[in-house]
Amino acid sequence: MKIARRLAQTQEYYFSRKLREVAQRIAAGQPIINMGIGSPDLPAHPSVLSALEQSLSHPKAHMYQSYQGLPELRAGISDFYQTHYNVTLEAATEVLPLMGSKEGILHLSMAFLNPGDQVLIPNPGYPTYAAVARLVEAEPVFYDLNAANQWQPDFDALEELDTTKIKMMWINYPHMPTGAEAATATFDRLIQWAKARNILLVNDNPYSFVLTKKPQSILSRPGAKEVAMELNSLSKSFNMAGWRVGMLCGKESFIQSVLKVKSNMDSGMFYGIQQGAIAALKMDQKWFTDLNRIYRKRRSLVEQLATALGAEFDSNSVGLFVWAKLPKGALNSEAFVDKLLDEKHLFITPGTIFGSQGAGYIRFSLCVDEATISKVLNRFEI
Repeated sequence: MKIARRLAQTQEYYFSRKLREVAQRIAAGQPIINMGIGSPDLPAHPSVLSALEQSLSHPKAHMYQSYQGLPELRAGISDFYQTHYNVTLEAATEVLPLMGSKEGILHLSMAFLNPGDQVLIPNPGYPTYAAVARLVEAEPVFYDLNAANQWQPDFDALEELDTTKIKMMWINYPHMPTGAEAATATFDRLIQWAKARNILLVNDNPYSFVLTKKPQSILSRPGAKEVAMELNSLSKSFNMAGWRVGMLCGKESFIQSVLKVKSNMDSGMFYGIQQGAIAALKMDQKWFTDLNRIYRKRRSLVEQLATALGAEFDSNSVGLFVWAKLPKGALNSEAFVDKLLDEKHLFITPGTIFGSQGAGYIRFSLCVDEATISKVLNRFEI
């Protein structure tokens, strides 16, 4: 049986393959410490768990749910955006709950990209953007980000692009893997640039509460709704990665196009998870303050580790990771990571999996408790 042509350009996700190797090493008795993946280890708020538990006895708990999510969940998302981003969203028409924002990347691509269309993808950037583009038989076109420009788009380079086949542009601020925040001017220029070329702009925004001074949404900028949509997630900010709760926000006509795809892909999100999400979205500022106090302590220890390895990093970066540049003359990123895995039983992420602009960089996750990070430091006699 021949597989579909689209799979010829698609590889197994790096973490799927590498974590399998890490699991095999652990099973063989190696004391591997995993600082590679951004899966929050902290629990969700007790009120979230309580909402889930109490929902299980509801008469509708085990029934199919609406493709658009519970009205109360959409209202909760709308209120959340108003409270934290100063963005007004019509709950009934401008909000679409998702089973994690990762599915939204596929749904958006299926809704707006035809075979042969081009889509702009950040380099470095989340590998799923390019993988999904290839799955829908669109052509990824990478735009380079670099440290010298604070990981912001190079607008001179964007102006020179032939955009006749470009239908969509992915942006991701706060940026993963680098932790760069978007300047307000970046959002404003991107909105004007995309509007002039009839390109859909999508900001993937799951890190806006992690170590940031102020959460930002592209939808808060003038004219954004005309040309931009935003993906968001409860995974990182509310320690609910495994719950698979995300959201897509934007104007009604865009949402309806995505709903045509989504409604043919699933039969609604589990009732209990929706109730937990509703509770999470009501968290006040103390929740984020307490969470960031923990991540700040972890980050301080990880910075000690990066320094011991001779790597350079930006102390002002945000999000769940520390992005660090290897010293000159070091091995390439993947070889460096494999050496650490073999010699120190430490797994971190090579920058190359995020694109060619990640060459020479490594990424540490903050989703590891202080005691475990201290164990790693001891392995380096720090």
